[in-house]
Amino acid sequence: MKRRFLTPLKIMLTCALSASISFTAQAEDDAQVTERKQEFMQTQLEKGFSKTEIQAYLDSANHNQAVLDAISKPWEAKPWHQYYPIFLTDKRLAKGLEFWRENAGIIKKAAEKFQVDEQIIVAIIGIETFYGGYMGKYKVQDALYTLGFYYPPRAKFFRSEFANLMSLAKEERLTLDSLYGSYAGAMGYGQFIPSSYRHYAVDFNGDGRRDLLGSKADAIGSVANYFHQHGWQKDAPVALKLTYSGDSKPQAKVWKSERLHYKVSDIISPELSLETAQDIDVSQLAMLIKLEQVEADEYWLGLNNFYVITRYNRSPLYAMAVYQFSQQLKAAYYAN
Repeated sequence: MKRRFLTPLKIMLTCALSASISFTAQAEDDAQVTERKQEFMQTQLEKGFSKTEIQAYLDSANHNQAVLDAISKPWEAKPWHQYYPIFLTDKRLAKGLEFWRENAGIIKKAAEKFQVDEQIIVAIIGIETFYGGYMGKYKVQDALYTLGFYYPPRAKFFRSEFANLMSLAKEERLTLDSLYGSYAGAMGYGQFIPSSYRHYAVDFNGDGRRDLLGSKADAIGSVANYFHQHGWQKDAPVALKLTYSGDSKPQAKVWKSERLHYKVSDIISPELSLETAQDIDVSQLAMLIKLEQVEADEYWLGLNNFYVITRYNRSPLYAMAVYQFSQQLKAAYYAN
């Protein structure tokens, strides 16, 4: 067999072609970013911001590669058996009980006002930020700028959040340079993205501000309001464990973040039944949840309240971690 070697000229031509392709791709990327910025400028002008304000806002934001690296490796991509040990820990449970006891009056008031179970409020804040211990290391303005202009899969969504941040900063008198949160631009005890902050945050301590970063009372009330506005049903079941006795996969389709459209009666069957027998309205909307365990998949029936948790974060793994943590908190809090 003859071995072919590139001549110096061919090597030079190959390198030149590669460089040309790379340059063209970069030029296309730059053109798309410019187009997005022009569209953003027009949108903000229509909202009443001046061109000077908008340009200053854009110029003060920075591209952060670490944000793009983080969003490409979300925790929710892990199987359940690797995911839940990150969140369901003795340390988080102890901190949650401490937080609940220290803020018992505010939590009870929020639960009663918004008709939300106390343990779900405590669980959300614990899962999101370890009760304020880890609120995020990314500058929110930079995170949303990076994703809004340099992350094509969800650029439109994050550009909208970048716009909401501009409005939010003015409305709540927030200092952008000191505003840090998650790689997705979520902030405060409950990790609200700017649009959620604007629409669901409440002034629960009566000081005239909706402060989700410095006020535990506002954060507690706002989490409760978020769940209330998304249809939480107080004291209603969240998820029920199932037993599967079939040889192959269940016929019912596993939930993939879409709106609920199956009924309990579409999911339950002789082979896929409730682990603990109980009366249940089979006409209510529900979902089939699959959790990957080491030895075998685990199945759950998710009901309306489980779906509401996914309005906070669409991952079924996240919602299940919140639910199971809330049950641990409730059991431990009322044990004494």
